[in-house]
Formats: sequence, structure tokens, C-alpha cells
Amino acid sequence: MIHFDNSYARLPQGFFTRTAPTPVRDPSLIALNRPLAETLGLDADWLAGPEGVQMLAGNVLPEGAEPIAQAYAGHQFGGFSPQLGDGRAVLLGEILAPDGRRFDLQLKGAGPTPFSRRGDGRAWLGPVLREYLVSEFMAAFGIPTTRALAAVATGETVIRETILPGAVLARVAASHIRVGTFEFYAARGDRDRLQLLADHVIARHYPQASGAADLLQRVVEAQARTIAGWMGLGFIHGVMNTDNMSVSGETIDYGPCAFMDGYRPDQVFSSIDAHGRYAWNEQPNIAVWNLAQLASCLVPLMGNDDAAVAEATRIVHGFPVLYQAEWLRVFGAKLGIAQPRPEDRELIEHLLSLMAAERADFTRVFAGLSDGTARDEFIDREAWDRWSRDWQDRIGGDGQAAQVMARANPRRIPRNHRIEQAIAAARDEGDFTLFHRLDAALRQPFQDRPDWDDLAVAPAADEIVQRTFCGT
Repeated sequence: MIHFDNSYARLPQGFFTRTAPTPVRDPSLIALNRPLAETLGLDADWLAGPEGVQMLAGNVLPEGAEPIAQAYAGHQFGGFSPQLGDGRAVLLGEILAPDGRRFDLQLKGAGPTPFSRRGDGRAWLGPVLREYLVSEFMAAFGIPTTRALAAVATGETVIRETILPGAVLARVAASHIRVGTFEFYAARGDRDRLQLLADHVIARHYPQASGAADLLQRVVEAQARTIAGWMGLGFIHGVMNTDNMSVSGETIDYGPCAFMDGYRPDQVFSSIDAHGRYAWNEQPNIAVWNLAQLASCLVPLMGNDDAAVAEATRIVHGFPVLYQAEWLRVFGAKLGIAQPRPEDRELIEHLLSLMAAERADFTRVFAGLSDGTARDEFIDREAWDRWSRDWQDRIGGDGQAAQVMARANPRRIPRNHRIEQAIAAARDEGDFTLFHRLDAALRQPFQDRPDWDDLAVAPAADEIVQRTFCGT
């Protein structure tokens, strides 16, 4: 039994279309997130059984579900699209967990909707496995994110550049409301629905917010924390369009995401990001740009006058200060500094410049600060030694430094080449062994286990992944 309470489906017509998932031929369970199921108050054994798999595939609707496809717009690589929406996802409903929290349960790859724009509405296996692994790693690390409840093979194929096995991802989120959701109504001059949406978001995510300006402030603060967390992991979202920015602050729509191996600040992986708009070092700037679009949507609710514009501008312009404070906290912790000071920025940036000069492995350098192996990641050992002396002087006899670093620097990340290897084995041979190994290891990113050592190794020259793809 799933306890649904579908508040978004109670909003007026125009926020969504009522759309049921399209059944698939022969669903089978690839993976079930049992701890998440328990958090949601769901019976994991039932979900793993025949009836549960049919539900997770979209073949059977659970009692209380009200399936919908949400409407939204969005700026995609800077260009505005007034009509987007869930083109391959169906929101079954909102689950009230035993602790009172509310979560969307969405099936991604559930078939065509009125927003599919001639697409098939399906997902192929690769992006489903990628999002499952990466989102659960982010959750284990404490980065706000959508979650993966289950991955289900459909027993059908989809056609992209070639014929590929199909899959469905059962995704859980605090909500799927995006900056682009606000843009949808702002573009239509629909102030009434803008107000309804703002009221809904405040009630759902920011109940202490006192109005539209306060809502904007809280979204800015949430995004500052999330983006700083991304940066500390070398994570590159790859497609930071406004329709892929959640107002809850969760990371959403992983698509062509990737993690840096060798440190290069302007690193880009996404095959569709031809000009580096969403490069690693551009992500904070793009967050400001996206938040400015949200601010423009909220101005009509803030008075729609010069004073409202000035207030919205002030709030968005506050992002860099909030972000820099979060960045210093994140990277300070990576150096073992629990309470970093402004002058620590120079120490951090000096290390990053050394890493950039040699493209030293981002994850292994920081993890190596704890066990003394970071020096091995550099060719210019003298430069490293000079920096290390300054670092040791800074942390001094702080007995907590090792513990701080241990909580900030994962031993393993979802290495791009390992994900690609897991996808290839599943796609070509139906072998999910590496996928399940990665899933287990990435849920415990700080644990040092010899049998997982190979998953922490940087790619060999012929294993380096240069490009990632959305999968749509």
C-alpha cells in the first residue's frame, strides 16, 4: 500500500496533463533501492515481486495514483522554449513518508505524453543506469538530489542512433518543480497561476517564507549550497538549462553528467555543449543566470514595479557571496580545515593551480591528503612539497583535521569509464555485475575496502571518456 496525497494534481488545469504510463512488454527488475523504499514506507519485498515490478514499469497503477505529465518551459543553452514539459516521464503521485515528508514518485521513460514533441517517450538502458548510480552516490555524499528507487528493464528496444534495450527509472524527488515551471506561466502573462505555483512551492518546500521575495531568497540559498557541493566533487552537470534546475535545490536530470578525472577547470563532457556554456568552472555563473530568470518570473508577484525589480536584483546578486562562503566551507573541509578563514582561499587556490598545471586527478589528490599519497599524483614534487609545508603549517596540530578530510573526500566517485563499462556489459551481454558492484561501493564512498580499490583507479589512456550523451 502506497500512501499518496497528490497536491500538485489538485492544482488547476494547465499545470499538467493527465497521462498514464504506456505499458511495456516484459518488465524485469534490474535494481531496487531497499533503504529508500524503507524511508518511503514502502514494502521492498512487494516492490521486488511480480506486482511491484509491474507497477515500477508503468504497467499497473497503484491505488491512489493520479498520473500526470507536468508542464514547463525553459531556457536551453540560453534560448527560450516556451513549451517543454515531461516528454518521457509520468508522475504517479506524491508519497507521504512515515516521517511526514512528501516525495514525488515519477517513472522516467514511461512512454509518450502530450509534451513528447514526436519523441517515443522512452529511455534506453544506459542513461537509466547512469542516473541510478550517480544520484545515489550524490545522496550518499549528502548533496541534495533526486533519488533512484528502482531500475526496470522493459523487454523492449528503443531506437536512437542504433537499436538499444529499453528501461524505466523510478525516480523520487522532493518535487519536480523547476525554474522552467515558473517560466511557463510568466511567458503567458498568467499572474494567477504564477501566484498559485509560488504558494504551492512555499507550502511544500519553504513554509517559513513570507512571500515571493523570500521564496527567491531561499531558492538562491539552496542553489548556492548545491552548486558548491558539485564543485567539491568535480561534478559537471552538463545541461544546466532552466528546466533542469529544481526550485527545491535538488540536483535533477543527470543526462550527460560526468565527474572530472584529471583536474581541468574548463572541463566539458556533454556532447551538446559545443561552446562550454556548462563547463565545470562556469556552473556558478550559470546558476546566477538561471536564478535571474526565476527572479524575472517572480517580479510580478513582488509588486511589478521598479522597487520589485531592484529587490529581485539584489537577491540574485547575493548569490556570489553565499556561494563563495559555501565554496570555502567545502574546499576548506577537503583540506581538513573545519572552520576556514578568508585567507585560506589562497592556500586552496594554490593547490588547484598545481593540479591544473599537471591535470592531476581531482579525487585522488584530495583523498591522498589523508593517507599521504597525494604527492604521488604530481610530477613536480618540489612544487607539491612547498605547498604541503604551507598546508601543514595551517592545520598544525589540529587533531580533527584527519576526521574533517575523511568526511569531505570520497575514496571513490562514479568514474566515467567505470560507468561506461557497466553500461556496455549490461547492454551487450545482459551482465549487471559491474553495475551492482558500483552501486554497492558508491553508496559507501568513504569506506576504504581493498576489494573496491580498482573502482578508485583513474582511467588508463585508452579508457578516458571524452564525451557523454543525454540519451534522448
